[in-house]
This record gives sequence, C-alpha cells and structure tokens, in this order.
Amino acid sequence: QVQLVESGGGLVQAGGSLRLSCAASGSIFSINAMGWYRQAPGKQRELVAAITSGGSTNYADSVKGRFTISRDNAKNTVYLQMNSLKPEDTAVYYCNADLGVGLPLWYWGQGTQVTVSS
Repeated sequence: QVQLVESGGGLVQAGGSLRLSCAASGSIFSINAMGWYRQAPGKQRELVAAITSGGSTNYADSVKGRFTISRDNAKNTVYLQMNSLKPEDTAVYYCNADLGVGLPLWYWGQGTQVTVSS
C-alpha cells in the first residue's frame, strides 16, 4: 500500500506565500518523477510543476518565476513553494508520484485546498 499525503494548503491574501508538502509512505522501492497538479472549479486538472528523480524541473507558464518545486528523496517528500500568489491560483492542489519499476505507476494524493483572496 502506498499513500501520498498533502499538507500546507489554506487561505492567503493575494501576494502572499504558501508551501505545500506531499509525503509518500508505504511499500516504496523508489520514486521516479513527482509533481503537483491543480483543479479549479469547473476546470480540468492541470499540471503545475514536476520534478524528476534527478532534480530536473518543469513548470506551467502561469507559475514560472513564482512557484518552485523541490524534493527530499530521503523523506520521499515533494514540496511546492508558492510565492506572489494570485486569486487565479485558487484550486485544489494534488501531488502525484511515479513509483513504477520499468513501467510508470502513478499514485495521487487526496488534494489540499488553496484559496487566494483578492
């Protein structure tokens, strides 16, 4: 059994910051890529940021320069530092992780709400 548990969401004013964490636990051999997605009401889930096991990152254009993804492999944890938050960043944020050996095997967290007030 593998679990991904997110934390760090909440309510913040525009221009503020939040740091999300996502810890993986259970039967883990290794973690390949990890990422953060978000889904706003009435919209499709979209990629926010991703990081490979080697530390390479990619970001959605809408968050470049404001968000930073990082990971601590010893703790099986991925982080998302969100600065200069905007009301349009309001969404449920989900983390995911590829724990596959040979073939991808993705797991998802339950989501954490981020609300940015104007």
